[in-house]
Amino acid sequence: MSPPHIALVTARAARGLDEDMPPLEHALREAGAQVTVADWDDDAIDWSSFDLALLRSTWDYTQRASEFLDWVRRVSERTRLLNPLAVVRWNIGKHYLAELSRADVPVVPSAFVEPDDDAQAALTAFLDVYPEATEFVIKPCVGAGSLDAQRYRREERQAAIAHLQRLLDARRAVLLQPYLHSVDEYGETALLFFEGAFSHAIRKGPLLRSNAALTGGLFVTEEITSREASAQEIEIAKQALGAIPFPQPLLYARVDLIRDADGSPRLLELELTEPSVFLNHAEGVAERFARAILRRARP
Repeated sequence: MSPPHIALVTARAARGLDEDMPPLEHALREAGAQVTVADWDDDAIDWSSFDLALLRSTWDYTQRASEFLDWVRRVSERTRLLNPLAVVRWNIGKHYLAELSRADVPVVPSAFVEPDDDAQAALTAFLDVYPEATEFVIKPCVGAGSLDAQRYRREERQAAIAHLQRLLDARRAVLLQPYLHSVDEYGETALLFFEGAFSHAIRKGPLLRSNAALTGGLFVTEEITSREASAQEIEIAKQALGAIPFPQPLLYARVDLIRDADGSPRLLELELTEPSVFLNHAEGVAERFARAILRRARP
């Protein structure tokens, strides 16, 4: 029997930037797989030649969402794609936060602004609902790596409206959230799950600085360190994963949490499409992930 052929799917712009790629490629080869690192939009690739295509660092999709989703659909017809098409469709925009909130998952308070909405009226309504929010965040619903996200003080209303309007003019839905100041001290906790089992956690330092310029790259540079997740964080992460409308368990998932003013964890994002999984921040994790991938490879 020939070894399974695994495609680790990336983007031209992300080549050399995905720190998970070298340890994962090595672990898969050591486990007996044939591995190809492939750009998602490379028309020369025959995706049917792979036993499994694994979404890893397709990080330029945020500006090409329709094209990317069409590619996901086409590739799903030719090989096993993980995570699968239905999950990618659901997770690619942050409207899923509203669905999880309705399922009683403790989510960072969120309001959505659609492309045909009035930017000024939407921001005014949001600030009226959250009068205690001294600062707030504007971010695109389809986004990654804090690209096009910005933090504003209430008195920076006009600059915030201009930012919001730019995104709406580009036909991009927008997410508004109060800025939870505990992140400045505690950071974010990202919890990684493989095949439904908690693997490890990391801490992200605060990403959105006051008066910082919008990033021009694929993502904002992150300060990453290992972290031991609390029992409460693991419980909420499992609650969030249990509320998603798909068969369980998914091959991989990342749950990003921050703390509110009371110190309670709240879901910031649920990353099921192309998350960094921080393989260099826990012993043996690349090997565990590789074994999980090979269990899912098509016969």
